[in-house]
This record gives sequence, C-alpha cells and structure tokens, in this order.
Amino acid sequence: MSNRRSFIRKSSLGALSFLFSKNNFSEWGESKTEIKNKPIVLSTWRHGIAANEVAWKILNSGGNALDAVEAGVSVTESDLTNQTVGLGGLPDRDGFVTLDACIMDHDCRCGSVAFLQHIEHPIQVARKVMDQSPHVMLAGEGAYQFALKNGFSRSNAEVPTDKSKKRYLEWLKESKYKPEANIENHDTIGMIALDENGKISGACTTSGLAFKMHGRVGDSPIIGAGLYVDGEVGAAVATGVGEMVMRIAGTHTVVELMRNGASPQEACEETIRRIIRKHSEIKNKQVGLLALNTKGEYGAYGLTSGFTYSLYNKDGNRVLDSRFAVG
Repeated sequence: MSNRRSFIRKSSLGALSFLFSKNNFSEWGESKTEIKNKPIVLSTWRHGIAANEVAWKILNSGGNALDAVEAGVSVTESDLTNQTVGLGGLPDRDGFVTLDACIMDHDCRCGSVAFLQHIEHPIQVARKVMDQSPHVMLAGEGAYQFALKNGFSRSNAEVPTDKSKKRYLEWLKESKYKPEANIENHDTIGMIALDENGKISGACTTSGLAFKMHGRVGDSPIIGAGLYVDGEVGAAVATGVGEMVMRIAGTHTVVELMRNGASPQEACEETIRRIIRKHSEIKNKQVGLLALNTKGEYGAYGLTSGFTYSLYNKDGNRVLDSRFAVG
C-alpha cells in the first residue's frame, strides 16, 4: 500500500511539475508565435468607424492599445447627435441622461464609472479611477465628485439634447418600455485593440437603454459583462440588452472559452448560444459580441440579424455585418 501511495504521489507531483513548467505555461500565456495581424482595432456598430480612425492613428504610430481605445471611444462620446452614447443619449424614464463606462488593459487593471451625469467623457473618468484610485468602480454622485476633483468639468451641453428630448416627449405619451432590436439597442460603443507590442486593451461606454428605469445600470461598466481583457488570452466586448449579458458574465465567458482553446469566433457563438439557453424570450432583443485574441484573430456574432461592427487593420477601416444565431 505504501508503495502504491508513493507512486501516486510521485505521479501527481510529476503532472503538476509538467503543467506549471515554464515551457508548458508559455503555451497558455506566453506564446512566441509571431503575431502577424497587428495592430488591429474593432468596435461595435457603424459609429465605430470614426472612433477607429482616432484609435488607429495611435496604434499605427506605435502607441499603446490602452491609449488607443480611450481616445477612440471618446470620439463617440463627444458626438451629441449620437443618441446611445454620451450626453446626446436618450434619457431614462424620468428624463435624466446617465452614463456608464469602463476600461481595462492586458494586466487586468481596470476602472469603471456608473450612473454618472454631466461629464462629457465618462471613459476618461474610468481611466482616472483605474490610474488614480484604489478602486475599480465609482458610481453616481461619488463618481461625479471624483471627476470634478480630477480635472473634469461639468458640461455646458443642454441635456437631454433637443433631439433626444423630442423623442422622450413622444415616448411619454404611452410610456411603454419596449426595447427594439438594433434600434434602441445601439446602446454602446465597445472597442478592443491589439498594438504593435502585442498588448491588448478594451473600452466600453454608453448612455444605456432608452427610457430605462432611473438608476438602472447595464452591462457596459461591469467588468466581465460588458468588457473583459486578459493579456494572456484576449479581449471581448458586448453590446445590446445588458441584462442578458450580465446574467452569464458574457465577455468573461468569451475570454475563458478562448483560454480553453476556442477561436474568437467560436467563443462568441458559444456565448450567444448560452444566452439563448438562459432566456425564454429573445424576440426583438439583440446582443452583439466582439472578441480578439493575442494572435490578432477576431470574431463577431449577434443574437439576431442586424449587428454590425467596425474593423480597422492594415487593410483599412470598414463596417462589417456580423453572423447571427436567429433570424
């Protein structure tokens, strides 16, 4: 019996030694495979085109992915004609425009703000939370005060904008909350990028679903739901009905599937299938996922038709239609 126990112990130690040896670990997170498809940046929806342009200038000049995604999505936040991101966004059912954002780098450093008002660039506040605070997330009045103390100013923009106010007043006539796939659910710009040094980062920012309950926070500022990045594996970002993504920790699921051998495309598709399994009602709902691994391979998949994404690499900047699960 003692000989058998000794054999099992030695065998177990040998297996652990193999698993955690430097050479074998390099297959997980330190692959020396040449990365040919870099730099590269992907973002959700057609409005990602303009954001990609700014991010690409940083990446193509040798800049890092974290700076690129922050600068890229800031472009969309500043566009007051965009009714799903930034201060131009549609209000909640009480008439307030509230903003959510998060940012994350290859070392899993991250920052997030939720339910933030009156600040033009919530993504930049999220970066400050990451760099200048001991926390990951700040919310509401606390996030606003943190922004003011760190050099941000209250925006002079009239919020809601005239365009958004007009839609809000129209909605008030019936006050029915009914998300519509690919209309109100263009509620996020999510961006993921890989730089020339092989570092990967992501950012996500939104004004949330139109006419949501006051105080509602979706997936966009939640690490592991709206965005997840791990420099050993890759990154993923989500858009659409945040509640559906949050229930399965959607972007974390995508990254973990890639960690276990799935391609970015396979990981997005399996995660959408999981969303379908966990929800009895998906009619008129949309979720879109983007994924990028450390080799520069990418994937995109939608719950239903209509999810588009913007891609910029050495072949140029363009909008692509994603494959999808249900018609």
